[in-house]
Amino acid sequence: MMADKAFDALHPPQRELIDDCVHCGFCLPSCPTYDLWGEEMDSPRGRIYLMKEGLEGEPMSDSMVGHFDACLGCMACVTACPSGVQYGTLITETRAQVERRHERSRWEKALRAAIFALFPYPRRLRAMRGPLALYQRLRLGALARRSGLLAKLPESLQAMESLAPPIRRAPRLGHRVPARGKRRATVGMVTGCVQGAFFPEVNAATARVLAAEGCDVVIPPAQGCCGALSEHSGREEEAVRFARELLDVFEKSDVDYVVVNSAGCGSTLKEYPRLLRDDPVQAERAERFSARVRDISELLAELGPVARRHPLPVRAAYHDACHLAHGQGIRSQPRELLLGIPGVELREINRGELCCGSAGVYNLLQPEAARELGDRKADNVLDTGADLLVSANPGCAMQIRTALERRGEKLAMAHTVEVLDASIRGLGVERLTAR
Repeated sequence: MMADKAFDALHPPQRELIDDCVHCGFCLPSCPTYDLWGEEMDSPRGRIYLMKEGLEGEPMSDSMVGHFDACLGCMACVTACPSGVQYGTLITETRAQVERRHERSRWEKALRAAIFALFPYPRRLRAMRGPLALYQRLRLGALARRSGLLAKLPESLQAMESLAPPIRRAPRLGHRVPARGKRRATVGMVTGCVQGAFFPEVNAATARVLAAEGCDVVIPPAQGCCGALSEHSGREEEAVRFARELLDVFEKSDVDYVVVNSAGCGSTLKEYPRLLRDDPVQAERAERFSARVRDISELLAELGPVARRHPLPVRAAYHDACHLAHGQGIRSQPRELLLGIPGVELREINRGELCCGSAGVYNLLQPEAARELGDRKADNVLDTGADLLVSANPGCAMQIRTALERRGEKLAMAHTVEVLDASIRGLGVERLTAR
């Protein structure tokens, strides 16, 4: 741990943004960690106070870092704040400082190294599908739990094992899917890391829905990670490298829009100009790219529907992914798309603004807090009486499914675009609720 002042001169949290906070407390009810512990320094205004202390010369202590690490980065406080405090920018800049200047324990270093050697690399994740499918088919997880072996592992590794989604057969997705009927736009699709490896059916549904709505869909085969997990965890240099590589890939594609179906990825893609601000050439490329980025629900709402919707009689609870609702301000569009399907009854989740505890890799780095938040979210989801939970982020789906399983409960889950796909194709609600 460094004994000098907390922050160096490379993009410390900005004083003018810190001064926007008037400590009114409107953020407190929306903050998951304050809701859990009632601790001032684990609230947005408390962390902003610590940032101010750091700017004024306080050293980066273990205690200070602990409060920053405990933040989910969900940005619910940004939505709640009447003063427009840019907390998302502040915590991102602070985390980059922490990663450069704070000496973590050997275990923390090893855990973070393992996480970031795997999750931002689509090929490595895809290579895990076969072994993981075999592990699930042989029910080795249940055996490890009964024997007590799993309980002997560190909590982070227990969380990683429990969060693994069911591995289903991956649909084949070509490099281009032509529009059905009159072409309305040409769209490049970001396939994502976790989404592409463990939820490939969401990408397939995205391509089909876009094609049905008159879009040529271009799927660049060489794309890698967008940098979201790295950027949200303060690994700025790594995030910049991923961003530049993705820009290179999509610059070769002549598309009107770049569509993304993972909330965390979309939030970062729209932040590329800030991430690449130190290089004028890259920053200009990032501005052009980010101006074309759309969440799938955002783009479909902009284009308006042309494909026929067949009825889906289902009670659906819609879960707002934090980086979609708070990070991008996209709340009404998914609901409008779902309500545009005949037969869909939409049910709201109590305290839906509170994070489920996934938050990128938070549930691996802070498993106890994540588990409690997941349990609260699961209770509120069950209270809706819904037959189907709809979300727009793979991490949320894994987190809530795991929390439900801890209760011995099962609930069908689908991405917004999978519900639309089932309706447009006339597949029937059983295709969604039988999973």
